[in-house]
Amino acid sequence: MQYTLKKSLGQHFLHDENICKKIADSIEMEKPAQLLEVGPGAGALTKYLLQFTDTNFKAVELDQEKVDYLLHTYPAIAGKLIHQDFLKTDAPFEGSFMLVGNFPYNISSQILFKVLEWKEQVPLLVGMFQKEVAKRITAAPGNKDYGILSVLTSAFYKTEYLFDVSPGSFNPPPKVMSGVIKMKLRTDIPDMKSEKHFRLLVKTAFNQRRKTLRNAVKPMFLKEDLEDDLFNKRAEQLTIDQFAALTFKMQQKQA
Repeated sequence: MQYTLKKSLGQHFLHDENICKKIADSIEMEKPAQLLEVGPGAGALTKYLLQFTDTNFKAVELDQEKVDYLLHTYPAIAGKLIHQDFLKTDAPFEGSFMLVGNFPYNISSQILFKVLEWKEQVPLLVGMFQKEVAKRITAAPGNKDYGILSVLTSAFYKTEYLFDVSPGSFNPPPKVMSGVIKMKLRTDIPDMKSEKHFRLLVKTAFNQRRKTLRNAVKPMFLKEDLEDDLFNKRAEQLTIDQFAALTFKMQQKQA
């Protein structure tokens, strides 16, 4: 049974068995009781995930043609496929589950924000992103890649860059390098006034990242609070804990 690749869905299918095995191994060592694969495509990674013992596995796939192909090629996936748009789907399990996927580059940031919404249920993610995005997610303060994605993700997850994946590992080869990362839910999530305040502060600060924090977020704070030396720094110089602590000084009307 043949399938076609759809550019509109950002499809680049992994065919490098060594990479598939490395990703599968990094998940299997965590012994997931429940596991969701996002965008299984032609099943390069799926065939390894289906072999996990004692794991309740499901996969969510938008493309009907790929759903048909998977059911035909891997009969064991019957009853485990969710034919939906991941960004519009509800959590497929009760309780916690791990998440894995070679994420379509055109929606990878949206997938990440969806996972953050589900963080109480998703203790671990292993995912492939465009390398540039993977580096942004895992960047530390002071790094040029450190930004909104870094802070909003690392406030809740411990992030780790695992390895590069070259364009030749895919069909068709993308024009960029890819990177696999691991995200593990933090047990020490910093105190913050609310997640809404935190997101607003971080996004506002980085939207004008060349300005000092004082100039970027001025309307959100009282004049006397803005005199703190911390506001002389730029957003990329602040740690996640510093952002979280500042939320308690934000004016309520701004959130």
